[in-house]
Amino acid sequence: MEAGIEPSWNAKLEEEFGKPYFAELTQFVKEEYAASEVYPRPENLFRAFELTPFDKVKVVILGQDPYHGPGQATGLSFAVEDGVTFPPSLRNIYKELESDLGKSVVHKDLARWAQQGVLLLNATLTVRARTPGSHKGKGWETFTDAVITLLSKEREHLVFILWGNYARTKGAHIDRTKHLVIESAHPSPFSARNGFLGSRPFSKTNAYLEEYGIEPIDWL
Repeated sequence: MEAGIEPSWNAKLEEEFGKPYFAELTQFVKEEYAASEVYPRPENLFRAFELTPFDKVKVVILGQDPYHGPGQATGLSFAVEDGVTFPPSLRNIYKELESDLGKSVVHKDLARWAQQGVLLLNATLTVRARTPGSHKGKGWETFTDAVITLLSKEREHLVFILWGNYARTKGAHIDRTKHLVIESAHPSPFSARNGFLGSRPFSKTNAYLEEYGIEPIDWL
């Protein structure tokens, strides 16, 4: 499964790929793809890493698991394929972006963000169709914890954007003396008005990057 990952990440995660839990996870995912409809498509499984190499990461936006509807999951957290109906969370993300930066955005895939250094990482990288949370507890969380720990230790002045209580649990793996952590409620319609809307994560991210001489993200 790891053979398709981007070379810089492959080198950094080589030790992780050799651990027993990852062998079990690989077997589980292969069996799920063979027996069920699973998202994202296999070629997009490590798309977040392919578009955002290790040394290019500036920002991490953490999601939970991929969208579980047909044609939605792209391998990037919160993104959907262009042409698919806007999911409510992404709609609220863009509502906040427009409020924060004063301009609207219409693209849904978010690859533009990823190519600028925004690692759009889900905590769980696969899901069975129409069954949210179906691949939780199988090893993906251990893997993505390792990714966050690696970034925290080996990089400096990254921005970690943690939306919702689940994402905040990943904050335990981040050295806050070296990085900026932005936390708020999740952009879901169930919680967006409890602290997500009005949180201004996009302008805060760019202000921090510019403070350390890092080129900001063009969010538009």
